[in-house]
Amino acid sequence: MSNTPNTLDQNILRQVLFILLVIGLGLLLVYELSFFIPAVLGSLTLYILMRHRMHYLTEVKKWGKVRAAWLLMMLSFLVILLPFGVLANLLTNKIVYAVEHSIQILDSLKKFLDEMKLRFGFAIADSNTIDQIGPLIRKIIPRILSTTVNTISIIGVLYFVLYFMLIYSRTLEDKLYEYIPLKDSNVDVIAKDIDTTVRASAIGIPVIALIQGVVGLIGYLFIGVQDPFLWFAITCITAMLPVVGAALAYIPLAVIFFAQGKNLQGLLMLIYGFGVIGLVDNLFRFILNKKLGNIHPLITVFGVIAGISMFGFIGLIFGPMLLSLFIVLLKVYSNEFFSKKRETKRTNAH
Repeated sequence: MSNTPNTLDQNILRQVLFILLVIGLGLLLVYELSFFIPAVLGSLTLYILMRHRMHYLTEVKKWGKVRAAWLLMMLSFLVILLPFGVLANLLTNKIVYAVEHSIQILDSLKKFLDEMKLRFGFAIADSNTIDQIGPLIRKIIPRILSTTVNTISIIGVLYFVLYFMLIYSRTLEDKLYEYIPLKDSNVDVIAKDIDTTVRASAIGIPVIALIQGVVGLIGYLFIGVQDPFLWFAITCITAMLPVVGAALAYIPLAVIFFAQGKNLQGLLMLIYGFGVIGLVDNLFRFILNKKLGNIHPLITVFGVIAGISMFGFIGLIFGPMLLSLFIVLLKVYSNEFFSKKRETKRTNAH
């Protein structure tokens, strides 16, 4: 009996050292492969969205795994990545044009600010501030080229990882159940939460943004916005951002109309923006939340804010997932380690 405590202490020490070794090695790998984190997160997102269809094609329809994987990857590219590519290309072309004509644009901006000062009696910025923008604008094109190359690399890695995740789908999931040191019921809870949150974010956020963009485009065409399809792209992208959302598109448009003396159009833009585009956001967000998973709005807002700062654009999806997962892990911890104590207390009470 006297040796038992020493034996337990040695086992605990070995476990702690082994866990520290695993954590240290994991952190080292994450640090060295940090460039590929967005690609891995993207492949995980697409895998979660397509795993049921992969199982249906291979297990019900008896398709070959390679054929099913290629079909799903092609569909994901056409339905998900291609529309984002079109929007990004539209904005990139406009940015490149702005850089090439930066002198004329800065002169126009100065005149615009002078008109604002005459009409409203205050200046948003002075001429010196505008002159400092010029060097910053000229640095944009190299950054765009670098971002484009990085994006192509990330997409390539994304589909490379996704292919093997789809091919070895069942094996991968079985191994997760085997290696995660929790009860299968608690692993099910975690898996369900991740699936629900990823689906709600990956489908809900882009769909709502697209709907707001289309509704905004209708208003832009009716009100007479110059280059409405550019503002459609801006609306779609800004609508994915938390808190402010599409207001980053229609409020500047209203300001431009007021500065040009088009007060009626500016007023219509504000009414349409807050009354219609904003209403569409709230209405469809409520409907999609009910359909895809009843996620609390605060989890979405704070999750997106944290996710963007950690992962960039893909953080729109994984920020809410991490915040929701944190809450679920607290529940799992309670179920895993305190459920027996609670049952014992209830038994003793009776």
